[in-house]
Amino acid sequence: MGFLACVCLLQLLFLGSSPAAAAQQPPTPPARALDATLQDYAYRALARRPRTGIVYNGTVPADLAGVAVSALRLRSGSLRRRGFPNYFQFALPAGAVARPRVERAVLVYSDLGNLSDRYYPLPPGYAYLAPVLGLLAYDAANLSAVALPELSLVASTTPILVSFGSVRALPSGGPAPRCVWFDLDGAPQFRDPEASGNVCAAYRGGHFSIAVNSTVVAPPAPAPASPAAIAPLVPGTGGRATGNSQAWKIAGTVVGSAAALGLLASALLCLVRYKRVRKLEVMERNSEVGETLRMAQVGRAQAPVALWTRTQPVIESEYAA
Repeated sequence: MGFLACVCLLQLLFLGSSPAAAAQQPPTPPARALDATLQDYAYRALARRPRTGIVYNGTVPADLAGVAVSALRLRSGSLRRRGFPNYFQFALPAGAVARPRVERAVLVYSDLGNLSDRYYPLPPGYAYLAPVLGLLAYDAANLSAVALPELSLVASTTPILVSFGSVRALPSGGPAPRCVWFDLDGAPQFRDPEASGNVCAAYRGGHFSIAVNSTVVAPPAPAPASPAAIAPLVPGTGGRATGNSQAWKIAGTVVGSAAALGLLASALLCLVRYKRVRKLEVMERNSEVGETLRMAQVGRAQAPVALWTRTQPVIESEYAA
């Protein structure tokens, strides 16, 4: 029973330390969670036997109303030799490749619409003039897979062009609009647009839009979305909420570590006591197996005596012949 109790304590130790370890893991950014969700719905749009080079439009749930997603499956060799010039607002040039190399790739297109600022917030002083458009590449080996890692979509010689058809007008004399590109980590990079003003060029896939200094244009109206619907994808923002979340994480880590140390000390003490009891049991068993001696009264004390002697005494007169 003592050994079973020690095993139970060790199990409680591992279970008690798991919440502390989980509290130290950073949460998934909202934009990364959205990419995984859109990849799932884009793959669902592909039929069991999808045709190569055909665009399949996906259907998103109600909590992502206003977001468009599509899927396009291409051979890697065909993409490198011919490109794909008309994938909605994207023009993929010849020489574009997906790395690491795969036999077929699925290009997932997304238009975030009014949810652009929710998932890709701009630095202070900037506002969107067009929705955020995304172009990510995935492996097409398993069309039923979810949470796939993104492939790196790279253009070697000619850049990928993104043409924004609907760009908000700016007052004359204001600052020029800028192209903004978001990498997979969500960090924005600003660049000058092409000569037409509403075309952005890039040598990698990702998310793109056009922004301007918000002092010369009114900010767009917030997207109507229910908090309950957005909650699974977007955690709450704000300094107070973030501070409370961090405080709870630190408190949970401290409490979990203290509980783990207490359980470890109890388990070690239980093991020491168990070994001591086992040693006493072995000593008692060895004493019971040994030869039993008869006890006799010697004075005022009890002393063991042998049951017989090895040689019998002989009188000396018996040797006389």
